[in-house]
Order: sequence, then structure tokens, then C-alpha cells
Amino acid sequence: MSALLFRRLLVVVPLVLTGCSINQYQPSHFRFTTIVEKTEPGAGGWRAACIHATVINRSTLEPFLCKFGVEMPIATEETGFMSEALAQRIAADCANKALSDVIAAPASPLPGLVCTQFRNTFDGVLNRAVLGSRVTTRCEEKTSPIRVDF
Repeated sequence: MSALLFRRLLVVVPLVLTGCSINQYQPSHFRFTTIVEKTEPGAGGWRAACIHATVINRSTLEPFLCKFGVEMPIATEETGFMSEALAQRIAADCANKALSDVIAAPASPLPGLVCTQFRNTFDGVLNRAVLGSRVTTRCEEKTSPIRVDF
């Protein structure tokens, strides 16, 4: 693992969420599907996962389904090839960092707006960890949604 990638992972290591009714994302929540095969040397390839996470409104206890896609390159010029296990770990660490940031300062008490804030925060954290990665509001057609109930 390159020193730069290692330093980036240290930045996104998940914080322990104390006093919250939310657990952490696990690498197994990110079941990536290869969308574009990596066939040439260097950067290339593309993988995606789909998450449907239940967010609970603390005041009404109503559930809200927060849906998002996670897309990452298979190899970049900066980090080189990333195994699926490494991609899963990075995605989980970045999701947990974003989750802790959003829980610390939610923009709204409404679950739908918290979901949007989480997706936007997760997108920024993930793209800083692996350039070119993104979190989307829609899932790739080839992916199968993974339900995450906290």
C-alpha cells in the first residue's frame, strides 16, 4: 500500500459513535459489481455498489429509506490497483466518517434532508480518499441493493 493511500485511510478511519442509535457501516455492506472491466495497464475499470439504509426519525420513530450508489475506479494513477476488499474498507471508513460528521451537525431533523446531507458529505470524503469516486442518488442498473438496517 502506498504511503499516500495509507495517510488517506488514517484520515477516514471511522470515529466511534457514542450516544447514537446508529451503528457503523461494515465493508460487507458494499457489495461491488464490476461495471467496466480493467483491461489496460494503468488507471481504469469501474465498480459500483447500491445501499438502501434505513434512517429513523428520532421524534416520530418513522423509518426513511436512504438510497445511494457508491462508485469507485478499480485502479487510479495515484493509488494503483485496489482489490475489492480494499475498496470495501475504504467505502465503509468514508461512510462512517461522513455519518459521524452529519450526526454531529445535522442540517435538519427531517430524515430525507439528513439522507441528502449524508450522501453529499460521503461523496466529498470518498472522492478525497480515492480520486474519481462518487456517491450518487441512483444506483447502477447492474448492482443489487444491499439493505442496511441500523
